[in-house]
Amino acid sequence: MDLEKDTHSLPDGPKDLCFSKYDFMKTPFSVDEFLQNQRKNANLETMRDDLGVYLKVLRSSMIELINKDYADFVNLSSNLIGLDKAITRIQVPLGQLKEEVWQVKSNLDEAIAEVSACLEKQRFLQKTKRSLHSLSYVQQSLLNLSSLLNLPSRDSKSPDLDNDGKEQLIQKKADDLPGADLVERVASELNQLHFQMSHCKNIVSEESTERLSLIKSVLMKGLDKLFLQSIQKSDVTTIKRSLCVYESLGKEREAEDLFRKQVVAKGLHHVISETSLQSNPTGLKGVYREILNFIDNNMKDLLEFTSHKERPPAVSGFYFLVNSYWPEVELRLELHMPSIFAPGNPDSFFQNFSETQAFLTELEQKCGSQADVRRLHQHPQYISFLQLWNLPVYFQIRFQEIGGSLETAIFQWPKNINSNNGQFKLTATVAAWSAAQMCWNPNIFLHQLTHRFWKLTLQIFARYYSWTGEALREKWTAENGVTRLSFLVWLFCDIKLIAGHMPEMIDVVSNRLENSTKLNMDHFKVSLQETSDQLLSRLPAVTERIVSEVTGVSGPSLRQVNDIPRLFRRTNRDIPNKPCSYVNILLAPLLDFFHTYENIVSSVQLKEWLTLICSSITCQYYICVSDVLTSVQKTEESLRRLKKMRERNTQAALGEGRGHTDDDKIRMQLAIDVNSFTAEIEKLGVERNNVERLIDLTALVQNAIQFQSQTQS
Repeated sequence: MDLEKDTHSLPDGPKDLCFSKYDFMKTPFSVDEFLQNQRKNANLETMRDDLGVYLKVLRSSMIELINKDYADFVNLSSNLIGLDKAITRIQVPLGQLKEEVWQVKSNLDEAIAEVSACLEKQRFLQKTKRSLHSLSYVQQSLLNLSSLLNLPSRDSKSPDLDNDGKEQLIQKKADDLPGADLVERVASELNQLHFQMSHCKNIVSEESTERLSLIKSVLMKGLDKLFLQSIQKSDVTTIKRSLCVYESLGKEREAEDLFRKQVVAKGLHHVISETSLQSNPTGLKGVYREILNFIDNNMKDLLEFTSHKERPPAVSGFYFLVNSYWPEVELRLELHMPSIFAPGNPDSFFQNFSETQAFLTELEQKCGSQADVRRLHQHPQYISFLQLWNLPVYFQIRFQEIGGSLETAIFQWPKNINSNNGQFKLTATVAAWSAAQMCWNPNIFLHQLTHRFWKLTLQIFARYYSWTGEALREKWTAENGVTRLSFLVWLFCDIKLIAGHMPEMIDVVSNRLENSTKLNMDHFKVSLQETSDQLLSRLPAVTERIVSEVTGVSGPSLRQVNDIPRLFRRTNRDIPNKPCSYVNILLAPLLDFFHTYENIVSSVQLKEWLTLICSSITCQYYICVSDVLTSVQKTEESLRRLKKMRERNTQAALGEGRGHTDDDKIRMQLAIDVNSFTAEIEKLGVERNNVERLIDLTALVQNAIQFQSQTQS
């Protein structure tokens, strides 16, 4: 406490120091730790200066403390005079007191040791006395039990029996037991005998031990016989009394094992076999029904007394359904009906597994409580039974079936139209959707393989998405009357349709996973939504190919725009009043596309495609018209300069400007063509403002006409 008081009395330093006085009060104080911590607040130079300042504060404080207690320091030596003599005077009395204390302690230790020895001797005598009393009780109890069971006395002159003789004697005496009353009496006496023998087991003779073993064997034989007879006769009273005796003896497992070997095994011997499986009209389902009927016919009374249903059982500690019935059923199914586990035929395997799951569910319902159900699930033979069903092999076979059908449809080339006229038009789309639905088909899907079928579903849609990309990159050769444009349109429709059907797939999965957690369903919905978004992301590329396909047919006709100047130069043709033939050729693929698919795709989608196609054509058209007008303008300017050089007569020059030149006719023809092109586009429902560069194209030819008028004026 003094040290703590002195430590807490450290003086305060200036507030601008990089450390606090409490840093020096830590226990233990480490210089290295102090420096490491303070390096974060200041550099070494600042720390050195602050430590010097605080050192001066400490010195000043120490001087003040000495000045304050100066008188005490001066008188300290005088107060210590005579202290050594006082210490010498008390040494002798303290030594005598020490000797007396040691003598008292020695006397007490001797007394305690003597008392402990007496108590230990008394405990030994009491234990010996109790052992003798127990031994006396054991001897008398053995005599009483031998008399009750009518066993030959140890004093009789009968020769010693060998093992076979003992077995015969035990069986004979067990058969002679009159009934449940004597069995209960012997069991009660035997329990008391066991208790007493636990106190005298070290002094019991070997002969008594052998006698006890003989009595126990006779009792258990008689009890087993009584139990089995009561089961056969459906004597519920005797069954209950027998179970109580088993419980009192701690032989519950022996009773369960006896029931399994003598009742369950014999009762199911002809039920569980390949012959029974083949001869049963309903196959495995019928065999399982007979197995379950065994419970109602042969175990009803037992389960009534031992199961935990609505109230505690009359006799506790027995689990006949789990420890007697199920192990025998599982063993016989595994050994005598191995064909049901074969996964080679997936349909048969699915049926067998589904019927087995129904059987196990009904078996769980017959358990008395949830504790019994858990006990059944934890049974080693239950676990091994489930492992006999090779679910990975079954899934692999289904995977090959489902995936194989999809791959077969994908590799059919060209991508022919679905001949069944269903909701999807492409065979690959039909196969992908069918494959995804097959994963959740009630005759294929197994809850134990949910994660695998889930993954397979996503893989199917991923494979379909990959195929759509391959189809767009594939070089097309028309076969079977299917054009690339038709394929692209159907591909677009199928992708949009299959993405729109994802909620339907979610509903199908939800119906199959009724017992699944909400978290799992949320994950599945998210994954399918991502799949849908991924498929829809392919639509712009398909649209681009559709536009390219149509414009690829129309594009070559635009070359005829460059031929317009040759139609009017030095031909003396009349002023044009109708569009050129190339305009109809240019619009023919567009009109054909419109009339072919106007009743197949939505009007909104068709209008979007037409707008994009018209924009693509118009951009090319604009370039061609612009090139022609630029060329005409350059030619016209060159001719004008040439004429001005040759003709000096002003009247002749003016006369030349009054009529329509060949270049004027070219501009007029281009304007007529563009106006006709625009009018036909608008007839298809496409707004000119939405068509890229159409306004610019119209303005281009109008400006050319205006330039012509200004030049003539």
